[in-house]
Amino acid sequence: MTSLLTEIASDLAFPEGPVMLPEGGIAVVEIARGCVTRIDPKGRKSILATPGGGPNGAAFGPDGHLYVCNNGGFAWKTVEGRLVPAGQPDDYSGGRIERIHIDTGKVEVLYTSCNGHPLKGPNDLVFDRHGGFYFTDHGKRRARDVDLGGLYYAKCDGSLIRELVQPMIMPNGVGLSPDDRSVYVAETRTGHLWAFDIVSPGVIRKEPPHENGGRHLAGPSGYTSFDSLAVEQDGNICIASLILGGINVIAADGVFVEFVAMPDPYCTNICFGGPDLKTAYITLSSTGRLVSTPWPRPGHRLNFDPCRA
Repeated sequence: MTSLLTEIASDLAFPEGPVMLPEGGIAVVEIARGCVTRIDPKGRKSILATPGGGPNGAAFGPDGHLYVCNNGGFAWKTVEGRLVPAGQPDDYSGGRIERIHIDTGKVEVLYTSCNGHPLKGPNDLVFDRHGGFYFTDHGKRRARDVDLGGLYYAKCDGSLIRELVQPMIMPNGVGLSPDDRSVYVAETRTGHLWAFDIVSPGVIRKEPPHENGGRHLAGPSGYTSFDSLAVEQDGNICIASLILGGINVIAADGVFVEFVAMPDPYCTNICFGGPDLKTAYITLSSTGRLVSTPWPRPGHRLNFDPCRA
């Protein structure tokens, strides 16, 4: 399936982490510029904040501030006219979780480590209804070695960070089921989607046989990698997919629903907006675009969505 696309903005430096803004419009991170960019309803761009490093996934918290996973930056290369990441850069600034005041652009660093282990490449996050958030650490890739990543839980006041799953292989997208009873994690390099049952906020149940303790929901069909994800109102998981370039839709029981092709091999993220949450906003990162498309089913409204009616 291929959808009708509307270009919202272009000339973005590897956009990711789209979030709907309370005053209208949408914000994206520009990983290669180290900034968060506001795009108004007419497509005009302005800098919301400049945290530096590599701002990645973003979500609004219960205090109305924007929380950002900062991966510390990438090296970059151009392949056939497309901008793509190329591992850990010489000026890597370290992974961290940041809080951004959207009215002033002030950036605060909340977490840089967990249990004495530095965060390497925080990638994506999602808030539960209790005001805590789950986030992935993707790790960093260097010329001859790569970090094993993990899944974490933290509080937005800086008082608690907890490692839930380690190791994982380049964990990327993270999302919650509509009832907040499962947390989903998509791994980039393996192209696997995992589910973990939530026992209580920040506590998950692990089960064999896999060492990460998760339930395996889906694996790759052909050569692809998984990036960030969003969840539909009915519980389907929509995973932005690299290489093939598009959105893989997987039901909560692991059954394949559909693939929506996109004109960029680095289709990296999706979020839902509009009054009925039936508009998908998708980042096409290597060509520097944010696009929208009508979606056949409504998205699940995120906890602390500033656009909530």
